[in-house]
Amino acid sequence: MSATSQYLSYTNHGEVVDVDVTIAVEGHANTQARAVCHVADREVLTVNAALGDRDIPEQGHWETLPDNSHASLSLRSQPIAAQSAGTITEKLDHRMVKDGEWEELAFDVADATQGGGLTLMWARIPDVIANVDATTLAVLSDFVPMWVGQALGRRGGGNSLDNTLRVCWMMSTDWELMDIRVHVVARTSDTDSSRCLLRAARCSPLPVSR
Repeated sequence: MSATSQYLSYTNHGEVVDVDVTIAVEGHANTQARAVCHVADREVLTVNAALGDRDIPEQGHWETLPDNSHASLSLRSQPIAAQSAGTITEKLDHRMVKDGEWEELAFDVADATQGGGLTLMWARIPDVIANVDATTLAVLSDFVPMWVGQALGRRGGGNSLDNTLRVCWMMSTDWELMDIRVHVVARTSDTDSSRCLLRAARCSPLPVSR
């Protein structure tokens, strides 16, 4: 399954969102479709997706988990920034593997020391979504702009303009290891990506979703 979304606007609490679905191509194994979400005449989200799968005789995955990454699961849940109170971000439970915490970042540009652009953290949203499925991956991947501040070494972030999710196959697990890489920050935009490595607490490495 592959889906690409464009975020066009916000919805406010209490607004009714209508979803119009158009099936562009319906095949034997794969279907390509488009969903447009809108509040009255105001379009807020557009998604293009390729759905379905086709069996092939070979498969494999070549991603590996970082050494000792599971040790971070024993740490306390990290605090969320005060401005995120009352939002879904407040429900995020995460444990850092690589990079610092929000409270360790500088307030001002002059005091900031830029990082390496790589953040690793375990994440889940247990109060909102149980277990990890494609919906969980879509929600967690939208947290990626939060970690632009990690690369810049100061408190900051941004809003998502688009998001692409590719799911190879799902397996039962409680946590997702987010491998977040900020490639460039310039003008008013940034380019980043997140690889989602799924692994249960007592299991061997599992397949990768991206």
